[in-house]
Amino acid sequence: MVDLTASDPSDSPRTRSGRTTRHSDRTPSDTTPSHTAPSPRPENNSAAASVSPKYAALDLGTNNCRLLIARPSRRGFNVVDAFSRIIRLGEGLTACGALSDDAMDRAVDALRVCASKVRRHGVKRGRFVATQACRIAANGEAFVARVRNEVGLDLEILTPEAEARLAVAGCASLIDPQAELAMVFDIGGGSSELIWLDTSQHRHKRPRRKRQGHGGKIIAWTSLPVGVVTLAERHNGRFVTPPVFEEMVADVLGMIDPFEREHRMRERFSDAHGHFLGTSGTVTTLAGIQMRLPKYDRRKVDGCWLGVDGVRSVTQDLLEKSYEERCAQPCIGKDRADLVLAGCAILEAFLRTWPAERLRVADRGLREGILWSLMSDDGLPQALRRNQIQAR
Repeated sequence: MVDLTASDPSDSPRTRSGRTTRHSDRTPSDTTPSHTAPSPRPENNSAAASVSPKYAALDLGTNNCRLLIARPSRRGFNVVDAFSRIIRLGEGLTACGALSDDAMDRAVDALRVCASKVRRHGVKRGRFVATQACRIAANGEAFVARVRNEVGLDLEILTPEAEARLAVAGCASLIDPQAELAMVFDIGGGSSELIWLDTSQHRHKRPRRKRQGHGGKIIAWTSLPVGVVTLAERHNGRFVTPPVFEEMVADVLGMIDPFEREHRMRERFSDAHGHFLGTSGTVTTLAGIQMRLPKYDRRKVDGCWLGVDGVRSVTQDLLEKSYEERCAQPCIGKDRADLVLAGCAILEAFLRTWPAERLRVADRGLREGILWSLMSDDGLPQALRRNQIQAR
């Protein structure tokens, strides 16, 4: 976490006023095309808007570099600006154990854009985090030092637990208020986080007409050392046949098995009124395809429900397509066509382990969780109310 000196206090644009985290330029984390942030619309010239501080959250992942800048609002926060770019920082990391020069150069270029936005908006406080690629790379700390020297951003390498908790904090409002148990998952580029929440203590406490969820108590979590980039590289994600897909699933099942044997969540989940909540681009992509969207539309995807049969039907359809056909799918695109089936295999391993019938799609997560934690630290009441899961 880092405090930043405001450089342009007169700059006060925003987008989608009055909404909290439903910003239209949010890019799914691993299998949908990146989007350019729309030009911000001017805010009302009220005294409150002019003095309201801005906060920044940056997530440098194995596949993407993403930034959110927001200011507090009565209902939560309004997004002021956003940025997302596919940088594949973890490309080749599994094979060589270090970040490549080309990958680091791509990341530095993207981070320069982020630093410029942070300065231009006069951000009061920001938290800029790096995840699995920097955690496991032999030169991860050296890369962080390079970013500090060349770009001026002080990257924090998150622990897996901190990443999991922040991801949950960012999407917990989508948990069904009637649920007793929820499994939140984030399929990233280099790792996949699984967080089990006991929500039975909060059941029925909020009216169903409100879309907000209620958080819950974390009863088990794990970080699997597999993501869409690492799994696709291991099995050649461009050319995935049904047998190769089964090999992918088997790899992930082997990683899940020790966790399930320790916590026995399958039996508990089958007896509870529960559901999955996916924050990753894998599920947002599957949702967009199932809806037959002509292009990815966050407003239609975020918060939607998918049935497991529908998820498997889309996966089967993708398995029957060639790499070129996946490239042409508007909710996938060329940059992610070699990753999408790896994400589907990871999700399939989850579904085979735990008998979920439905999952909810969240096009929000780590960055939103960071923003809530920053605002909560500053004592802002809307963040304190919503930040019901400790994210620090």
